[in-house]
Amino acid sequence: MRKIISLICLLLPIAVYADELQLQENAPDRYIVVKGDTLWDISAKFFTDPWKWPQIWGYNKDTIKDPHWIYPGDVVYLDHSTKSLKVGEPGTPAVPAAETGAIPEVADVTSSDAGTVKLSPTARVVPGTSEAIPTISLKVIGPFLGRPLVMEDNELEGAPKLVGTLEQRQLLSADDTAYASDMPRDGGERWQIYRPTVTFFDPDTDEVLGHEVAYLGDAVVEKFDDISTLRISSSVLEIHKGDYFAQSMTGFSSNFLPHAPSSDISARVISIYGGVQQAGQNAIVTLNKGRRDGIESGHVLALYQKGDIVKTKGWFTPNIVLPDVRYGLLFVFRVFNKVSYALVMETKFPVQVLDRASTPE
Repeated sequence: MRKIISLICLLLPIAVYADELQLQENAPDRYIVVKGDTLWDISAKFFTDPWKWPQIWGYNKDTIKDPHWIYPGDVVYLDHSTKSLKVGEPGTPAVPAAETGAIPEVADVTSSDAGTVKLSPTARVVPGTSEAIPTISLKVIGPFLGRPLVMEDNELEGAPKLVGTLEQRQLLSADDTAYASDMPRDGGERWQIYRPTVTFFDPDTDEVLGHEVAYLGDAVVEKFDDISTLRISSSVLEIHKGDYFAQSMTGFSSNFLPHAPSSDISARVISIYGGVQQAGQNAIVTLNKGRRDGIESGHVLALYQKGDIVKTKGWFTPNIVLPDVRYGLLFVFRVFNKVSYALVMETKFPVQVLDRASTPE
């Protein structure tokens, strides 16, 4: 059976965080990791603020950029002396996770006819990272990571465009032929097809923040020319003239390090994916702030509902505005220049368009 390793060594002074972390009332002393868990879920079993990653898992995000891997079957326990989580059983030696890619065992012992004993170091194989549990649920956000979601006006103006079809077909699907203008020769042969669906406006300034685009399918260039010829290799929705092409994305990072913004961020929910007005946990929302405003992947923001207005009697008595109510948490996972996408991690009330998302206090 694979040895249970320490998730990480303690790198920060304990006293700094002792008064910041609040344990759940029913926090367990230990927890066995199961398939389907996320690091966020596990943190939430022990602490009220699961996003306080460096404190909970006992490391410094400035020196260690990526979370270390843990696996189903590992035992997570609460170290009461440090108020942090570790992997292993209490009392077992801590082994830095960075050293576990291939750990030398004692030796293989072989013998020769001359009676000489030869000791050969061997490597213990540990499970690949594909078996490790993720920070948050990739099942929910995966489709939003590998494809463009938002294009700005200048990107649409310069994007290759589907201008014609073979035999003047109105709708295209897999194996059909398409013709595109402005297809760059240095952009490769594989392209993805999109259609603008929603235009995002800033609710405070009316600025156009970008256009959300729907993924329609994939295409392969068969011939580059002033009007290039492409074959539709796959389609998830019907494709027609006027749709746009974007370069195919080959991969994305799924290693998110949850952390609060280092500056004061105040954003608004401007859209809930799917076109609904309210949403709950695990919904995807769009914020009116992006890279230019200091938003980063991994940022955790608190959700606030606008405080009610209490009407008072009398002409000269002003109404009373109640404070905004914090009711949930967002996890930012995809950032564009002017907008960003976030996953609703926790919520007490339905998330609504125009709710505020700010740096947690």
